[in-house]
Amino acid sequence: MSHAPVVTRFAPSPTGELHLGNARTALFNWLLARACGGRFALRIEDTDLERSQERYVEALSRDLQWLGLHWDGEIIRQSARADIYAGYFERLQHMDLVYPCFCTPLELDLSRRSQLAAGRPPRYAGTCRELDRTVIATRRAAGQRASLRFRVPLGRHLQFEDLVHGSQSFLTDDIGDFIIRREDGSAAFFFSNAVDDALMGVTQVLRGEDHLSNTPRQRLLLEALGLPLPQYGHVSLLIGPDGAPLSKRHGATTLRELRELGYAPAAVCNHLFRLGHSSPINLLLGSAEMAATFDLAHLQRAPAHFDFAHLMHWQREWVHRLTPGQAEDWLAPVLADLDPRRRDAFIRAVLPNVVLPEDARLWRQIVFGDALSYEAPALRAAEEAGPDFFAAAAGAVQAAVDLGALRGATGRRGAALFMPLRAALTGRLHGPELAPLLAAMPAERVRERLLQFAHPRT
Repeated sequence: MSHAPVVTRFAPSPTGELHLGNARTALFNWLLARACGGRFALRIEDTDLERSQERYVEALSRDLQWLGLHWDGEIIRQSARADIYAGYFERLQHMDLVYPCFCTPLELDLSRRSQLAAGRPPRYAGTCRELDRTVIATRRAAGQRASLRFRVPLGRHLQFEDLVHGSQSFLTDDIGDFIIRREDGSAAFFFSNAVDDALMGVTQVLRGEDHLSNTPRQRLLLEALGLPLPQYGHVSLLIGPDGAPLSKRHGATTLRELRELGYAPAAVCNHLFRLGHSSPINLLLGSAEMAATFDLAHLQRAPAHFDFAHLMHWQREWVHRLTPGQAEDWLAPVLADLDPRRRDAFIRAVLPNVVLPEDARLWRQIVFGDALSYEAPALRAAEEAGPDFFAAAAGAVQAAVDLGALRGATGRRGAALFMPLRAALTGRLHGPELAPLLAAMPAERVRERLLQFAHPRT
C-alpha cells in the first residue's frame, strides 16, 4: 500500500435511494480511511442530467449521516465540473487518442448481437475509428451528433494488483474503444469517475466487483493523461439467502426502509461490516472499533450473503444495550401518548422481548388495548384453569397487581399459576416476564380480563 496519506471516496449516482450494497461500499471506504487516519470524500456523480435528481442527493446525504459515515470536506458534484472535463477532452484530442463516433444505438446493438452469435465477446467494432476528416465534417454539417471514444491501444498486456482479487491481467485487444463523452457533451462514467479520483487525490478505491472490468479502461485513461492512479479493490457482491442477487423479494433493501422499520444504524453497520469482511470479534462494535479492526486482507472474494436473521441478531444486541432513556427515545412514536409512569413500566417490561418498534406496538395493544385476540393454545390453557381460579384471582386484584396476593388467593404457584394468568391477560403463552408486565397493566384491565374466565364459557 502507498505511504501517501490515504484518501478514499464514495461516489454514488443520484438516480435512486441508497441500497444495502452501496451502503456497504460506503462503509468499507469510510472504515479504510478512518483505520489509516486518512480522509473520506463524498462525490455525487450526476453527469447524467436526465436521470439524476436532487431529492436523491438529499436522501443519500441523510442516509450516510444516519449510518454515521460523515465525509470530510465539501461534497464534490460532477455536474459543476464540466469545464474541467472539457480541458482533458481537448488534451486527448490534441494527442489523437480520441475520435468522434456516429454509430446509433440500433447499429451498436446489431453489432453486439452479431458478435455474440459468432461466439465472440461483444466490444466496439471500431466502425468510426478511422473516419477521415472530410467524412466527419460532412456528418456534423448534416446535424449528426457524435459521442467521443477513447482510442484503446492495440496489442498491450495490462497487469495490475487488485486490493481484493490480487494480480489481474487484461489484453487491450479484448477491451474495445469506449465512450468518454456522450452525444450531449456530458462526461461518461469511465472518464469523469477516473479523472475525479486522480484530481481529488484518491489513493484507494473500494467498489463492487462488477466494476472490475472497468479498471483497465480507467487505467489507460489516467496513463494517457499523466494523472495518478489509485489502487482499486473490488469487493464481493451482496446476494440473498437463496444465492440470488439481493432484491426487493428478500425484504427491505434501502436504508430508508430499514430506518423506517426501526433498525438501528449500529445494527446495520455491524451486519454490513461482516458481509465479505471477516472479523474475529463477534460483538456489537462501535464505529471506532470497526475501523480499528478493518483490514483489507480480510476482504473476501466469495459473494456475501445478506441475511435478515443476522441483521436481527445485531439489532437485538443493540436493543439490549439501550438505557431506559434511549429506549424511550427509540420507541417514542409508539408510546408518545402514554402516561409517563405507565410508559416507563411498559418499557421495562417489554424491552427484553422487543427487536423492532412494531414489536412494542403489538404489546402496547395487548397491555392497554380494549380488545384482545386469543391464540388457540392460550385460550385452551385459560379454559382448563377453570372459573374458580379466575374468580379467586380477580378478587385478589387491588389498586396494584401483586403476584403474591394472586398466589395466595388461588393456591397455585409456578407454571400452574403463571400459565393461565398469562393466557388470560395477554392471549398468548409466551412473551415478556409476567411480573413486570402486570406492573405496567392497569389493575382494572387485569381484573376485567380475569373476570372473562370467571364464569363457565359457552
